[in-house]
Amino acid sequence: MTTTRRAVVRATALIVVLTGLSQMLGFARDAVMAAVFGTSASVDAFLVAQGLMNLVLGLITGAMSRAIIPTVSRAADTSDSRGAQQTVQVALTVTMSVLLAGSVIMFVAARPLLTVLASGFDSAAMDEGVRLTRIVLLATLFIAATNLLAGVAQAHGRFFWAGLQGIPFNAVMIAAAALFGARFGGAALAVGFVAGSAVRLAFQLPAVRGIGLSLRPSLRIRDPGFREMLVLMPPLVVGNALLNFNTIVDRAVGSTQGAGTIAALSYGWRVVTLVEVVVVTAFTTTLFPAFSTLGTPERRKQLRRATDRVLGVVIVLVSPGVILLAVAAKPIVVLLFARGNFDARAVSLTTIAVATYSVSLAALAVREVVARTCLAIGDSRTPVWTGFCAMAVNVVGDLTLGLHFGVTGLAFSTSASMLLAATVLSVLTARRHRAVGMRVLGRTTRDVLAASAVSTAVCWLVIREMPVRDAVHALLALGTMSSVCLASYIGILYLLRTPALADIRDSLSHLQIKLPSR
Repeated sequence: MTTTRRAVVRATALIVVLTGLSQMLGFARDAVMAAVFGTSASVDAFLVAQGLMNLVLGLITGAMSRAIIPTVSRAADTSDSRGAQQTVQVALTVTMSVLLAGSVIMFVAARPLLTVLASGFDSAAMDEGVRLTRIVLLATLFIAATNLLAGVAQAHGRFFWAGLQGIPFNAVMIAAAALFGARFGGAALAVGFVAGSAVRLAFQLPAVRGIGLSLRPSLRIRDPGFREMLVLMPPLVVGNALLNFNTIVDRAVGSTQGAGTIAALSYGWRVVTLVEVVVVTAFTTTLFPAFSTLGTPERRKQLRRATDRVLGVVIVLVSPGVILLAVAAKPIVVLLFARGNFDARAVSLTTIAVATYSVSLAALAVREVVARTCLAIGDSRTPVWTGFCAMAVNVVGDLTLGLHFGVTGLAFSTSASMLLAATVLSVLTARRHRAVGMRVLGRTTRDVLAASAVSTAVCWLVIREMPVRDAVHALLALGTMSSVCLASYIGILYLLRTPALADIRDSLSHLQIKLPSR
């Protein structure tokens, strides 16, 4: 194993551990919210307020934080620290300026926008939504600065503080909901969100100091690095806007399906994306800077081999999660949320959401890896084009299936759109850039589907015999099914001699306790 690959494995392990801790606290946060609020209109209003805030962030933040990594990675690779610093200063200044203007506009226009985007809210819920929107808008600058600084640190090979940021954020949110939720309602969540976002930003400062970055403002928009970022920006902005638009449509339709629908979808999506966040985000966070150095045409074969190996490992790792989410949705929901005001109806709605969303997990994983490969090459248009296709499928599904079948229809529309996007993106990237080996991907997919079919059948037989009445029964059922699932799944993959298993063993054998630089 090369030194670079060994460093990537160690960094990935670090991110997995930190992200796993963050996600555990995140579920504790959701459990506290569920116990205090259930799936009430207050949670719906808070989630819609977050959606409107993300509209502002979608103007520039997500695109900037992704576009900055290839530019700064290449500068760091050539020891051009001065050029990298100038690019970061300009990017921060421009981002803060745009977001400040966007937040002011959104603050003023909150009620008209909510009237359109949450038409199912009654007057009390509408007033609550407007109030919470205006509070959470304060977090936009904190979130934008955090994402940019974390991206810069990752481009320099420093992953610790970026991976740690979710832990203090979730701790603040838990305290806000537990201590003040019963008294102040949704406002406690909104204020906790702002305070937690400020703490996240503070946790990036040690990494900033470590790489010697000066945070002085700069408007030298002719900076070569910033101009390189601007080439990637328009498609990325559109891509973020599409993602936010999908969420807004989901919640707009959900607001017409009765109180608790939006909350159930949100809780369900959080459960489903746990594996994606812990495994896939860990891989892509550490690999994106490395991918960026392989983006030149003369290194395309190396990039394809790297992408194929990562895709194989990621698909093999996330598929047991898909199986458990589909078959064991109820034990998972009961274990995580069934307490306090989270009643039987809330359990039922969230279980449906988890099971229906489950099939999108593998699609999310594939799309995330292939999209990072495209960005490393300098192609941000292909991911955006596939995003348009996914948006169309999701919106049509929401307005047809969502209106007729509620939570099931809304979740199914999202899953179908994710599967389409992952498939189309992989094919286009293979054809246009030869950066994905479709034969290798097809072999891995075939093996995983065979193993998953056997494992799903076995798990289904087991779950039928296990009652799920409370958290203890849920934990017992989930533990039993996890063991059965993994044993049958790994056994079939071993019999099929799936190449990704060797890659996983190779990475684990070279994983040492020594952590990468902070």
